[in-house]
Amino acid sequence: MKKTGLIIIALILTLSSNAQDNLEQLLAAGVADAARFSTDYIKPANDGLAYGINTGWFNNAKTPKRLGFELSIIGNATFINDEDKQFILNTNDYENISFQDGSTSKPVSTALGHNDPAVFVEITYDDPIFGEQTTELELPTGIGSANINLIPTVFLQGSFSPFKGTQIKARYFPKVDTEDAKVGLYGFGLQQDFTSFLPVDKVLPISISGLIAYTHLDGSYDFTDTGVVDGENQQIQTETNTMLYQLIVGTKLKIINFYGSVGYMSGKNTTDLLGTYRVSGEGLGGATLYSEEIVNPFSIESETKGVITTVGANLSLGFFGLNAAYTIADFNSASVGMNFSF
Repeated sequence: MKKTGLIIIALILTLSSNAQDNLEQLLAAGVADAARFSTDYIKPANDGLAYGINTGWFNNAKTPKRLGFELSIIGNATFINDEDKQFILNTNDYENISFQDGSTSKPVSTALGHNDPAVFVEITYDDPIFGEQTTELELPTGIGSANINLIPTVFLQGSFSPFKGTQIKARYFPKVDTEDAKVGLYGFGLQQDFTSFLPVDKVLPISISGLIAYTHLDGSYDFTDTGVVDGENQQIQTETNTMLYQLIVGTKLKIINFYGSVGYMSGKNTTDLLGTYRVSGEGLGGATLYSEEIVNPFSIESETKGVITTVGANLSLGFFGLNAAYTIADFNSASVGMNFSF
């Protein structure tokens, strides 16, 4: 689970270690350019995470008996699409960034991809002494450089049925705290079996239920001590909030059941680059010629929304159960779960 948390941290932080090496130059190009690049760079990763954390909320269309408990361990793999590994950087959208060969647009890596070969751009900035200056910047690559092609997520989930046909759910991902990086997740859901209201419920071969669920993921990374850019309290904070709505249909057999669902997910992602950054220029001998202080450079927001369809099967062996499901969405995923009912 700790490894899963580290991969999530690598995704949700806007600037990876490669990006941090060039952070001062990126900010020198202007806050607007830095924010624009970061928005396109991180958006696919935010989308993939949003879909990944909304899987596995249910393993059946029917709900446990009244006063029943269920505890689940859910593992999920969200697959990264090739088209989400790159975005088109159009220099016409930037004020101070250009390609060295004069091109106006090129595909470059997102946080999910990899620049191979490396991509360089020219950054233009105003030096208060020497006027307009140009420097070279290598664009950051993503987790594709480590041959990572999926986003893993793991949840602990519990549920309780206070009434017939009603199941209250909660899920949790323990807070991972390592090397100044933190990430955590929690969520709440409600599943209602509509067929439980019908007088012929016991003779119907299927159950039909609805689910509504909220999920929150947040992460932060404090890189002040790395000394990449002079300053204080330098950190990246990111947050994702989503709502999931699903209509679920499934069989009502004793041992094995099949289920399917269709629904909609909507979410909002916010990433903040916080702290104080002193962007400076150097003269001969490394002497600092000027220094510009930037506080809380930018906050970027994006939305993730789309239709989600799931098919799955559940095997029940007394109090122990197993389920497997495949979800079709903008980011497809496969999940498995172990369920303990009491």
